[in-house]
Amino acid sequence: MLLKEIDQLTQKIDQLVAQVKHWRVKSEILTSVPGVGKVLAYTLLSELPELGTLNRKEIAALVGVAPMNRESGNYRGKRTIRGGRPRIRTVMFMAMMSAIQCNPVFKRYYTCLKASGKLHKVALIACMRKLIVILNTMVKNEERWCSKSA
Repeated sequence: MLLKEIDQLTQKIDQLVAQVKHWRVKSEILTSVPGVGKVLAYTLLSELPELGTLNRKEIAALVGVAPMNRESGNYRGKRTIRGGRPRIRTVMFMAMMSAIQCNPVFKRYYTCLKASGKLHKVALIACMRKLIVILNTMVKNEERWCSKSA
């Protein structure tokens, strides 16, 4: 019964996105990236209307994948991510797990970070930041995915 309801809701969302031109265009741009599916595209459309209007630092901070300093006086703490929109971050985390397997750009970036000694989650968050910056630029310029330019 639940699977049937999920299918019905998915079809309804597909129909609604197809009816609105700018949602349809953004959705096509976003899903052109290997590893980005409908779930992430629809989450970004609904939870991040600023996508395509901000610069790379602002969009990373808004999603919550930008490293924030923890410094005061002589104290130098670790940089961590915080704030932002947790629902987007959760969906992006799962999408990045897929992207590092099927997208050669992110797979190469992830393996390079791991080879340099980064922890698994730190490398994933760095890849997520790279993904949101690329998606923001693609929507801003209305371009589809091209692995050579990424």
